[in-house]
Amino acid sequence: MAKAKERWRAGHRRTYRPWITEPGLWLQFDWGWGPKVPGPGGGSERETLLFCAWLAWSRFRVVIPVWDRTLPTVISCIDSTLRAIGGAPTYVLTDNEKTMTIDRVAGIAVRHPQVVAAGRHYGLQVHTCVPFAPESKGGSEATVRIAKADLIPTSANLREKYGSFAELRGACAVFCQQVNTRIHRETGKTPASMLDVERTRLHQLPEAPHTLALGESRQLLRDQTVRFGSVRYSTPPGLVGQEAWVRADGEELVVVVDLSLLAHRPEWMQGPAGLTEVARHPLSLPGRPVIDLSHYPNHPQEMDGSPRQPKPKPANDAEEAFLALGPGAKSWLIEAGAAGTTRIRVKMAAAVELAALIGAAEVDLGLGLAATAGRFAEDDLMSIVEHRRHGTRPADLVVADEAHSVQPGTSAWADFGRPPS
Repeated sequence: MAKAKERWRAGHRRTYRPWITEPGLWLQFDWGWGPKVPGPGGGSERETLLFCAWLAWSRFRVVIPVWDRTLPTVISCIDSTLRAIGGAPTYVLTDNEKTMTIDRVAGIAVRHPQVVAAGRHYGLQVHTCVPFAPESKGGSEATVRIAKADLIPTSANLREKYGSFAELRGACAVFCQQVNTRIHRETGKTPASMLDVERTRLHQLPEAPHTLALGESRQLLRDQTVRFGSVRYSTPPGLVGQEAWVRADGEELVVVVDLSLLAHRPEWMQGPAGLTEVARHPLSLPGRPVIDLSHYPNHPQEMDGSPRQPKPKPANDAEEAFLALGPGAKSWLIEAGAAGTTRIRVKMAAAVELAALIGAAEVDLGLGLAATAGRFAEDDLMSIVEHRRHGTRPADLVVADEAHSVQPGTSAWADFGRPPS
């Protein structure tokens, strides 16, 4: 039976022709399941998707994490990829998904009209591979395989779980930087250097992105929000005044911004510029704004609603000299101000003078202990310093609380008025 199978394969074995490439001719892209990360707004973990693109001649790869693979997301990923490589190729090859092919007649794929419009906008033509034959776009298939092996946390790569979608986006940017600056075994050159040559053969990109399927246009307000359906939704910092596109995706609102138009690149922005999903919120009703507290890192309120601890900023030489003693001095100043301590500047000057005599480290430690114990009187710092000089460890110090009292008990009066037994 084995010999019969071998003879059959000899006459029916499928052969493959090497992919013939030219600069600026072919771009392939495919999808792969990404790792689970916390959902928008810090919700429960959700599956992600990896958009993996591969420029055939230069072997340049682009990986973009997304939440869904709907048509607006596909168009925004294509826009970001084209702006990352610096131009548009002649052809784009992908799978026969419903976002690309709406029907097949006599084996002929009927392209989605909006995909055709998007291709005409960027100056390229979208093609789909042979059905059930992923080998016809092996470059993007390999990109998906390599990206999943490197980006998905497994016991093999020892990668930890991602704490947010922004961390996954940063990891994808690092991955692209690594694979595109590494010498490719087929060409003997780095894809980044090959891309510099291929850019001369790419079509020029239009300044405005294709927005047919991205939703309604909005302007980001001064409070970092966009309005949709009379409801305000928050966005990350650094985008105030920019144009955004919002759309409803099921029960969620998606906010997309063209990051290539920004004059200053925000710190949180990583990966290719272009149409990028910057926020995703559950849809809400009027009067119930949806605000993600992580979008306001410098707000004077903590994530749990409590006030943020103030940060001391010296305004003169005396304050600068005191705060230079160390973190204990900063803690003392914060706690002393909250406790309503009087004559704070006099006590600060006394601490600086004491530091000149016995050392800044010892005084800073004493100030930290005073802040912890809530001791802000005139001689409390000197008392703590002298107490430490006798060899007592800070861990052995007893802090009085409401459960402790120095009042003598009344046990001695227990037998008062009773006849002796």
